[in-house]
Amino acid sequence: MCGGCVETEYPSRGNTCLENGSFLLNYVGCVECNKRDFVLIANRAVEEEDGEEIITYDHVCKNCHHMIARHEYTFSVVDDYQEYTMLCLLCGRAEDSVSILPDDPRQTAPLF
Repeated sequence: MCGGCVETEYPSRGNTCLENGSFLLNYVGCVECNKRDFVLIANRAVEEEDGEEIITYDHVCKNCHHMIARHEYTFSVVDDYQEYTMLCLLCGRAEDSVSILPDDPRQTAPLF
């Protein structure tokens, strides 16, 4: 992974977890070929382990295929919530939790 290709290493993205794609606003250009072009996705793999889906792939320079970052996205269901995480030098780090129930119990106001 290459810290020279990104503006900020592992930026905080709040609850924005990307299953695919690239956070191009954080990409300053390839340090190997000195070009700022598209970022390709390579070596995409999907694994399921103990009810958790793990998607990994590499961000590579379109021109010289220099590896910019390794992206990891996870999805799982824990109790009544869908849990998402993302960790990537380019795209950042993020976590999200969404209720699978029609009304999220965490969002309801107490009656008294």
